[in-house]
Amino acid sequence: MTARPANTHQARLLKLLRDGGPNSRAQLGDRMDLSRSKLAVEVDRLLETGLVAADGLAASRGGRRSHNIRLNPDLRFLGVDIGATSVDVAVTTPELDILGHLNQPMDVREGPVAVFEQVLDMAGKLKAAGLAGGFDGAGIGVPGPVRFPDGVPVAPPIMPGWDGFPVREALSQELGCPVMVDNDVNLMAMGEQHAGVARTTADFLCVKIGTGIGCGIVAGGQVHRGTTGSAGDIGHIQAVPDGRPCACGNRGCLEAHFSGAALARDAMQAAQQGLSVELAGRFETNGTLTAADVAAAAAAGDATALELIREGGTHVGQIIAGLVSFFNPGLVVIGGGVTGLGHNLLAAIRTQVYRQSLPLATRNLPIVLGELGPSAGVIGAARLISDHLFSPA
Repeated sequence: MTARPANTHQARLLKLLRDGGPNSRAQLGDRMDLSRSKLAVEVDRLLETGLVAADGLAASRGGRRSHNIRLNPDLRFLGVDIGATSVDVAVTTPELDILGHLNQPMDVREGPVAVFEQVLDMAGKLKAAGLAGGFDGAGIGVPGPVRFPDGVPVAPPIMPGWDGFPVREALSQELGCPVMVDNDVNLMAMGEQHAGVARTTADFLCVKIGTGIGCGIVAGGQVHRGTTGSAGDIGHIQAVPDGRPCACGNRGCLEAHFSGAALARDAMQAAQQGLSVELAGRFETNGTLTAADVAAAAAAGDATALELIREGGTHVGQIIAGLVSFFNPGLVVIGGGVTGLGHNLLAAIRTQVYRQSLPLATRNLPIVLGELGPSAGVIGAARLISDHLFSPA
């Protein structure tokens, strides 16, 4: 894909077709508030570029039938969501429907070269499966702050060796297409906004609880990244005064007291101290414990596991309560690997937010689990690159 929209009218047409699917010229004209002649000019120019294609006759609205228009069905986007311990890679249509999705374990601490070898191998498998001849663009999410204009990670606490690595430039050369890079939590928010629980909400918070904790901030329908790309790094807000040491060098950070890693550590400590027969049995069998083990123990009614979840949810809820009073969102979405803890976690978070935030801010505030699971990040990544490509050059 080499063509880009020539003006804002064409860019808006492309995004309407991406978000709403094939549509008639008449309906597009209604939504664009353009005259029939002006719309015809812009659509014809997009047809010439190959970005859109004719899609048959639309249903009759009386009189002469309009023609349907759709994005070129041959366009393919690659979505890559790199987490701390795994990577998701997917191919999407231009409307961001997933055609194929792979997930593999991976340690981000191995560094960018090793991680991107794995990403390229997974992308190659999707191509070999016949899902794409090539990619028209790729979106990449990484678990740390990103200097967005340059596509470069900046001092990411859990990503040794990544600081300043030219992710966008390196992958663009390897994939042979444009690449955009963002923080993984921002992409999760964009995925839920496009196809998940936040489809009808312009102002919301998307909290990802995994190996670390972050928050995507969407204001007026747009992701807020901050001046240096570190907006939403709530995992390093102090949750416990003079609490546990954190990887960032401070003490008492939320991430040090509740995240996937913190929960696993607390569960192993409980198992070794004989506080939970259920966790001790799992620890003896597997030699380690994860958040999934805590979820399973809680589902079996284990009191210690339930208390670990409640305590962690309380810490998270305390931080979110402050964000809600400050930002006044219309929705809070909770996602990430630790959401396998389910409604026990959600209940603890809700209790704190509704108790501590101003009643005016929480009166009609849903706090819900994300709908898309691991797909949110890759859909958000495809949305990121399509936003770029469907904007005037």
